[in-house]
Amino acid sequence: MSDLSDEGLLRAYRDGNSEAFEVLFRRYRGPLFNFLLRRVGDRGRAEELYQDSWTKVIERCGEFRGDSKFSTWLYTIARNACIDHQRKMKFRGHASLDETQRGANHPMVERVANPGLAPDELALGQALRERIRIAVEELPEEQREVFLLRQLQGLGFKEVAEVVGVPVNTVKSRMRYALERLQLGLDDLREQAGKGAEKA
Repeated sequence: MSDLSDEGLLRAYRDGNSEAFEVLFRRYRGPLFNFLLRRVGDRGRAEELYQDSWTKVIERCGEFRGDSKFSTWLYTIARNACIDHQRKMKFRGHASLDETQRGANHPMVERVANPGLAPDELALGQALRERIRIAVEELPEEQREVFLLRQLQGLGFKEVAEVVGVPVNTVKSRMRYALERLQLGLDDLREQAGKGAEKA
């Protein structure tokens, strides 16, 4: 079962094989949650949207025609869930889901310390990760979602274009602007690294 493609697993699930859905779920459990968490910046909201996204996959699996990859379809559902939730919050007068939330919880991979590093190296690494996380959160929404889908989820430019519903050249342009903004925002870190190398 685990050697089937995503699309094959979804077909098997539609034909009544619940194990196929479990395999599909395991494949995308981490990447999908990580995408949502970085998109909204709040663990509780990300969990809600995560559940909502998988519920929609179950409800709409009969609509999947195979015109695109399953991953593209899944991230489109998750992105639309974010947009719908954001609209509801704005309608209710709440803050935007995309506001920078510096106190947000981090994925486990960012919180687990590497026991092989000295405490000062650990502190520097954690500070660097935090700076990068904040810099990504501060990107304009359109640039941030392209950056997250491309860099963190590993989607190709064509797939990202399908998910966000814009031409490939627009995706490439947004990615370029995102990288330029990140480079500018983190430029002082490069200078510090250069000074540290000179002292050594």
